[in-house]
Amino acid sequence: MAANAALALNLGEFTEHRAVRECLQWFTREKQWINEAHLQLCRIAAPTFLEQERASWFLEQFRSYGWNASIDRVGNVIAAQGDGPYVALSAHLDTVIAPRNKDEISVDADGRFRGPGVSDNGAGLAALLAVARAWKMCANLPELPLGLLLVANVGEEGEGNLLGMRHLCKQAPLAKKVQSFVVVDGANTDHITTRALGSRRFEVTFTGPGGHSWSDYGVGNPLHALCRAVALFAETRLDGLPKSAINVGLIEGGSSVNSIAQSARAKVDIRSESNQKLDELVDLLAGAVDRGRDLENQRATGAKVTVKLKEIGARPAAALLENAPILQYLRAVDAHLGIRSHLDTSSTDANIPLSLGIPAVAIGAGGVGGGAHTTQEWFRPEGRDLGLKRILLTLLMLMRNAPPTGGGVPPGAGK
Repeated sequence: MAANAALALNLGEFTEHRAVRECLQWFTREKQWINEAHLQLCRIAAPTFLEQERASWFLEQFRSYGWNASIDRVGNVIAAQGDGPYVALSAHLDTVIAPRNKDEISVDADGRFRGPGVSDNGAGLAALLAVARAWKMCANLPELPLGLLLVANVGEEGEGNLLGMRHLCKQAPLAKKVQSFVVVDGANTDHITTRALGSRRFEVTFTGPGGHSWSDYGVGNPLHALCRAVALFAETRLDGLPKSAINVGLIEGGSSVNSIAQSARAKVDIRSESNQKLDELVDLLAGAVDRGRDLENQRATGAKVTVKLKEIGARPAAALLENAPILQYLRAVDAHLGIRSHLDTSSTDANIPLSLGIPAVAIGAGGVGGGAHTTQEWFRPEGRDLGLKRILLTLLMLMRNAPPTGGGVPPGAGK
């Protein structure tokens, strides 16, 4: 109780500061500007691995707001205030589906945004811009020992495999200067992601000689082998804890109905809250693949099939310590603003810092969104300013109190 009271007092001091009040009021006063910036950035297509145009646009915006900004060697846009150490606010640039043209990003008569990427992660990127522009009112607060780092990063979605965040936390010159991360992903403010959902992704490719479906019948068929492997792996039972999931998300191969395929491939997604369970499921996948190959080759009377199992992505599972200061600060901010939120597990850019022991959370940017990763994605901006105030106050608490490093651990560690 005493700790909660101290946090509330600390937060109260912030909200009474003139510069902070002006910053918070700016988010409400400039709703229209934020909405227009949101729509503008969403109309710049940025599918994973092709974020360059949107990154260049962000670089121009940050610099126009007076930030020292640059693009690093993997494509992240970095804007810094001060020389560090830093608290980082990040949002990913890429989208699963890109708009085919600017008209696909539209606004309904009731003000709802529609189009691919308007929530995930248009909402997060708009928050990054809003904080960047409003920050000049808070930049001169004397009681902030840490600097602020803004990051519009690449490669969060799909086979991007958290490329941008991985570089920032491991190889970038700033890697050792970031003490904590607030990752903004999507819109809704009803959750705080403190557990990083792990995943490993594979491409399974069977190959064979191929041939005519009649005259060459009997040679090993890669499609048949692949289907056997998929069926065997799909029989995996995933009852109980740790919660896990498997999915075959893509199958392709062959050239015509009357041809024996020369190759067939599938992409497999394995997820779990436990890194140990991930390893177990990968072993089961490898066993199913080998069994599918062997069964097809036992049946074949001609040339055999071969198979290659290639890992195309790995995201570590991890968790924020329950008593981590970053979570205490965010909880205090939520209580102050009247936000009701719950802790959840998800796969976000926060996976990387958490797996390295760097305190991190992923939260929504405000407003309400849905239909992520579809062409029917939508975002409603009402209440966005509450989410932006939440982000700003959490950043200020982190920057003022300079929590010690550490706070993320692999699930089960330290317990």
